[in-house]
Amino acid sequence: MDAAAWDERYRTAELMWGVRPNRWVEQEVAGLPPGRALDLACGEGRNALWLASLGWQVIAVDFSAVALDKGRTLEGSADSHPPVEWVVGDATAYRPAHRVDLALVCYLQLVADERRRAIRGAADALAAGGTLLVVGHDTSNIAEGTGGPPDPRVLFTAADIVADLDGTGLSVERAEAVRRPVDGADRPAIDALVRAHLPTP
Repeated sequence: MDAAAWDERYRTAELMWGVRPNRWVEQEVAGLPPGRALDLACGEGRNALWLASLGWQVIAVDFSAVALDKGRTLEGSADSHPPVEWVVGDATAYRPAHRVDLALVCYLQLVADERRRAIRGAADALAAGGTLLVVGHDTSNIAEGTGGPPDPRVLFTAADIVADLDGTGLSVERAEAVRRPVDGADRPAIDALVRAHLPTP
């Protein structure tokens, strides 16, 4: 789907993903000291706004201007925190002006070559000691899970992400399939989760 199609999806739904951060983002990031963060394919900004509420300086990037407008609206009704920098941009090509302490790539479901560009770009944006967190619909989700894209070409495993990171210098701390409860569903969704960090010299 292109940006126009996503604009239409966001335009016809109140909030597609809700306001709470993704459970894996909250679990994996809560203990990190606030710094500078990059949220690629941020959608309506639920993770970006949660990070900002913790004191992070966040750059939130998405190719849907409609989604970002909704994020700005949510930000306007939130408690005081560092303002989020909302950027209309391509997650496969965007590079921040300054290195970041945390890079998120959550549910960016692309074919392998495009996904690899986004993942390696996020890895390249990290400062020494920085953390990369990648979460997405696992390949097994079509047959065994709930929801997510029906196109297997845009699904991936944790091993795929580890392979994408080969040669980047990042050290992988966690790489596995995780099960996420879904309200009203008789089985959980299956996500691929990879957390890695760039060692300090």
